[in-house]
Amino acid sequence: MTYAERTNHLKPEGAYQVLAKANQLEAAGRQIVHFEIGQPDFDTFANVSMAGIKAITEGRTRYTPPSGMPSLQQVIADDCGRRRGIHIDAAEVVVGPGAKPALFFPTMALVEPGDEVIYPNPGFPTYEAMIRVMGGVPVAVPLREENNFSFDLDVFDSLVSEKTRMIILNSPSNPTGGVMPMADLQHIAEKALQYDCWVMSDEIYARIAYDGLMVPSIASIPGMQARTIIVDGFSKTYAMTGWRLGYGIMPRELANRVGLLLTHSIGSTAQFTQYAGVEAVLGQQEQVDVIVAEYQRRRDVIVSGLCAIPGFDCQSPQGAFYVFPNIKGTGMGSAELANLILEKAGVALLPGSSFGEYGEGYLRLSYANSIENIKLGLEKIHSLFK
Repeated sequence: MTYAERTNHLKPEGAYQVLAKANQLEAAGRQIVHFEIGQPDFDTFANVSMAGIKAITEGRTRYTPPSGMPSLQQVIADDCGRRRGIHIDAAEVVVGPGAKPALFFPTMALVEPGDEVIYPNPGFPTYEAMIRVMGGVPVAVPLREENNFSFDLDVFDSLVSEKTRMIILNSPSNPTGGVMPMADLQHIAEKALQYDCWVMSDEIYARIAYDGLMVPSIASIPGMQARTIIVDGFSKTYAMTGWRLGYGIMPRELANRVGLLLTHSIGSTAQFTQYAGVEAVLGQQEQVDVIVAEYQRRRDVIVSGLCAIPGFDCQSPQGAFYVFPNIKGTGMGSAELANLILEKAGVALLPGSSFGEYGEGYLRLSYANSIENIKLGLEKIHSLFK
């Protein structure tokens, strides 16, 4: 059989491949410590779950407008606007089943075959996948460890041009946990204005930041909101990965186009899920602060433990719940080392190469796990190297 060219390049996400292998080892009786999946280990907040259950018992299981319930659009607009210091109209909010539709559909609406799209590397694999699906040309900008895993701006300046249709940002970053400082965002904004290109800012981890850091959004820079797509959602902040609830914020005309794409693809997001989303935004936010404080405690434990392993050097991430240790001192490739650690130490983690060519020489570990499991995993890795 033959298939459309646009699907030929697609590959599974590395995290799911490693998870499948780890599950096989567990089924064979091995004890495995899981650092591969980027998923909060906390339960969805009780008030949010109860709002979803209540909505189901009240029959809130119908179609909604494709772009989301107006009540949810409004609370997202108010909350996100306040946090970013900008005004957002409810009509600029497009709700979808998870954040990925807010990545894919604006890209589909804007990128023509042959258009160049700049994206971070190492970066979330979906970025390159969606660019290629649309017939765009992916242009990778390296994230440099010495820049706290922000853009290499010299390379960025050499790549951005009249051919650039979109620039993708992700801060805090998956896989590095790096946060782009405002000075870097201002530099990128100047180029976006100069070359009249769009910016897609993936801010799904924006509220998971440490040491009192407030994550800046490029949309807050004068002149940028009109050309920025903010991508966010409920999965990470509220431990709602399985609820499938995300959104994009974008200029109204683009939101209308994306709404049409939603109409003819998913139809609408589950109604009861959206009611849970309203409660998540309007409910007590202290629960988020408690979780972020716990992530920071875990971060400190895992960074310290990784730096004690021969050949490892680990920068302390500013946000998200990932560490991206440099393992070049081991003399091994990232895929080879990740496989060795899984098979010999029983610790599942990801090679940096799963996130692009500039991820080689690193590993990604998710510390969305208990302190006890983090310490156990570190002990297993350290014992392997001894």
